Amino acid sequence: MDASETLAVDAFLGLLVPLWQLVIGVLVLVTVVVSVHRLFLRGPSRMGGALLLLGGAVVGLAVVSYLVESL
Repeated sequence: MDASETLAVDAFLGLLVPLWQLVIGVLVLVTVVVSVHRLFLRGPSRMGGALLLLGGAVVGLAVVSYLVESL
C-alpha cells in the first residue's frame, strides 16, 4: 500500500466509525425501551431491584467507557 491508499482507507474508516456508533446507540435505545416496558407491566414490586440493577449497569458502562478511552 502506498501513502495515498493508506489515507483513503483511513478516511473511509473514519466515516464508518460514527455510523457504527449510531447503530449501536439505536440498538441500546431499543433494548432499554423494551426493558422498561416489560418492567412497567410487572408492576411496582420489582421497580426497586430493577432501578438498582440499572444504576449498576450505568456505572459499569461508564467505568468501561472511561477505561477504553484512557488506553
